Amino acid sequence: MPATVIDKQGSDAEFEVKFTFYLFLCCIMAACGGLMLGYDIGISGGVTSMDDFLIKFFPRIYVRKHEAKEDNYCKYDNQYLQLFTSSLYMAALVFTFFASYPCKKYGRRPTMRAASLFFLVGVILNAAAMNLSMLIIGRILLGIGVGFAGNALLLNK
Repeated sequence: MPATVIDKQGSDAEFEVKFTFYLFLCCIMAACGGLMLGYDIGISGGVTSMDDFLIKFFPRIYVRKHEAKEDNYCKYDNQYLQLFTSSLYMAALVFTFFASYPCKKYGRRPTMRAASLFFLVGVILNAAAMNLSMLIIGRILLGIGVGFAGNALLLNK
């Protein structure tokens, strides 16, 4: 497979590129990084519209959902519901920057282990959540795990 590179003088040079197993693994890891956030968007969107979830954590939204004759924006307009949804993404964004230091100092494997611990604790908190605070803290821990894992998988060599 030929590739073209343009150098500083403006001339282009062709060179041969091989599709190796390592390149294939890099493509798979990059796809998995996007899959982590994309999957969560789909899951959290579905969960926030489930009646059982709304009854337990957002009873006012549940009532509004069944009484409203407007669009979905009017039904789900709640700052705490938005905080629940966006806390994972904000934590992932912030902790991607903080994860570069331990990744460079200790390496990818310990950073991935730390990400796994954050995921594990976040999942346990979300599964055992009795109130909104536990849910949001669990989502923040999941976001930290996404930030650490994304940095270790995709950004550092």
